[in-house]
Amino acid sequence: MRQNINSGSPFEDRIGFSRACRVGPYLAVAGTAPIATDGKVAHEGDVYAQTTRCFELVAEAVQEAGLQLSDVIRTRIMLTNIDKWESAAAAHKEFFADIKPACTFVEVSRFIDKRWLVEVEADCVANTGE
Repeated sequence: MRQNINSGSPFEDRIGFSRACRVGPYLAVAGTAPIATDGKVAHEGDVYAQTTRCFELVAEAVQEAGLQLSDVIRTRIMLTNIDKWESAAAAHKEFFADIKPACTFVEVSRFIDKRWLVEVEADCVANTGE
């Protein structure tokens, strides 16, 4: 069975995607940008705070799908300036210090909104108790 998790982002219908998609025990969380609750860019100019906001949104999607952050097995952090990786890493550690998923940092040329400094993705597998 397929479960699509939507966040209400205007990009979801415009692009034709969901914040996350769960099939069986697998959950993929799409590239998540630093969007504030009012729909504006959160924490403009601050990589650490933007990364934190991205992971808050990831956590919401994971929980809505019935999983927990401890089910995250891989994260991807995309930055417009790889020199800022340590700021993003500090935010990652706050969410995943004990979980320690596989993690990749990459530099990209830009995002849809040039004020976004970071986007994150996450892959999860539900703990089935096996």
